[in-house]
Amino acid sequence: MTYRVSNFINGQPQESRSERQGAIFNPACGKLQGSVGLSSAAECQEAIAIAERAFADWSQTPPLVRARVFFRFKELMEQHRDELAQLISREHGKVFSDAQGELTRGLEVVEFACGIPHLLKGEHSLNVGRGVDSYSMMQPVGVCAGITPFNFPAMVPLWMFPVAIACGNTFILKPSEKDPSLSLRMAELLKEAGLPDGVLNVVNGDKEVVDVLLTDPRVGAVSFVGSTPIAQYIYATASAHGKRVQALGGAKNH
Repeated sequence: MTYRVSNFINGQPQESRSERQGAIFNPACGKLQGSVGLSSAAECQEAIAIAERAFADWSQTPPLVRARVFFRFKELMEQHRDELAQLISREHGKVFSDAQGELTRGLEVVEFACGIPHLLKGEHSLNVGRGVDSYSMMQPVGVCAGITPFNFPAMVPLWMFPVAIACGNTFILKPSEKDPSLSLRMAELLKEAGLPDGVLNVVNGDKEVVDVLLTDPRVGAVSFVGSTPIAQYIYATASAHGKRVQALGGAKNH
């Protein structure tokens, strides 16, 4: 029996309206086990609008309150560790113990995000000039986007959205269409942890969705992990549209 993976928009699973579908195979035997809707550009634009609206309130939420959401999220991830590892194994194919290790690496970033009240303090320097003080203010960017690969369906998304959201940004996650279920489940757990609707949205898709994230002026920053040619394309396209870009290509550096 096959299953279908939905998007996660405005705090709820939401079936894509697109007729295009991506196949999800069982890596252990190569058989088709599910499908995922490949969202249209319009659906991605709707998700960005929702994230933009959510930003107004979330960016004004005190960092301590944001951190408490991630303390609860970490606890829920640990409670559901076996379930999450099984989702990774079912769609990616890595063995259960390796999937558990991947979750551990991702949770290290969640733990880091829990310290955001201290990390956002900035600096204050007295008398940098006669009668002049200097200080820094850490402020959120706005709507951020993450485009993540097949090989680490838990760890790489967890590199991105916990810190971005803890800093007061809202987030659009575009996971690999080959193993998307884990991203949807993490979004559900983050909502259960207390994250307001619209702060984290998962939009499944392919290049059509990616190009919207790279060019829509409402998206302020993009993070990517994947192959070198796509990293170069993402960096060139998103930076040309005025976005902050992290593009890690070929399992190497920025």
